Amino acid sequence: MKKAGLSREKVLAAALALVDREGITALSMRKLGAELGVEAMTLYYYVPNKDAVLDGLVNQVIARIQVTFAGPWWEWTRAFAVSMREELLAHPALLPLVATRPVMTPGGLDMVEQAAAALHGAGFGPQEALHVVNTIAMFVIGQTLAEAGQTPGHDEPDVAGAMEELDAAKYPILAAALRAGLGTPEDHQARFDFALDALIDGLRARAGGV
Repeated sequence: MKKAGLSREKVLAAALALVDREGITALSMRKLGAELGVEAMTLYYYVPNKDAVLDGLVNQVIARIQVTFAGPWWEWTRAFAVSMREELLAHPALLPLVATRPVMTPGGLDMVEQAAAALHGAGFGPQEALHVVNTIAMFVIGQTLAEAGQTPGHDEPDVAGAMEELDAAKYPILAAALRAGLGTPEDHQARFDFALDALIDGLRARAGGV
């Protein structure tokens, strides 16, 4: 039976808290029920199955992206990318899920449709518009996954320690980059900005007069 005060939104919020704390591999209907103080079967009154929970988690990231689809398309696509990265960095444990799960919820599809419609209004064909949306989204996911993602179920290698022991005579360029702050938050930001600018510049050049 339904539990007073429980809702789909509260179930998904609890799922997000669980994943943030323990990782995506820890998510199960049993653990989610325990998180909410109910039996797992109670959850099915609010979400039909675990797939719906996973879709809901992806949708929570998409729903929080702050962007207005107005003005030059290259400006709002950049704002879209920046906001999406911020949301993914706020919930890095979701990165493997967002990277591999298609957008299936109405909220997610609405976002894609609005972005594609704005690009279509700017002169892109329907397929080209969707290509741009997917290219920007996949770029952000890939960059953020490399920056903050983890391999589910495995300990992360000590990259910083390995880089400190780098043979500067054999790898002089890498050593110089390390001395300049490779792998710092500032470096991650600079790399993201550099790659995003290059991507959008390339899309603008390919689009010609669009």
